[in-house]
Amino acid sequence: MHENAHSKQSSSINGVRIARSLQVKSEKLGLFGETDIVEFHKTENGIRIFPVEYKLGKPKEHDADAIQLCAQAMCLEEMLDSQITCGALFYGKLKHRTDVIFDADLRNKTINTANALHEFLVAGNTPMAEYSNKKCGACSFLEICRPKKRGTDSSVEKYFKSFLEEL
Repeated sequence: MHENAHSKQSSSINGVRIARSLQVKSEKLGLFGETDIVEFHKTENGIRIFPVEYKLGKPKEHDADAIQLCAQAMCLEEMLDSQITCGALFYGKLKHRTDVIFDADLRNKTINTANALHEFLVAGNTPMAEYSNKKCGACSFLEICRPKKRGTDSSVEKYFKSFLEEL
């Protein structure tokens, strides 16, 4: 599913320009990253920008996916001097898009999440991953994060040492 999204090849379908693996950043949020897909829809009023994030599983009980998508939209807004009102999450298990509206509440959650991330970075603490089938089962980073292998020690140095020993 992600292979096509990360192909870095653009295409056009029915008047919609599709950009894949678009690099984004925001000085205001202090974030950078890569989108899965950004659709550029030609309209009577110009271009409507519509980001789409692919997820392996299904919708979750928390807002993390919507916050990630909103962060991408806010990066695009800053980069392209535009306003983006909505995007979509595509869940592979359901093979269905879920629309996400970038309202004031979601934008505030996104800003607060970015600020919390920067606080973690400044403090130099790595938060411990807590394994659960429900949270981790559909996560595409499970093999990188490896929450079962970490135990209770949050030392980055010990993590890298154990990681290198397994090579």
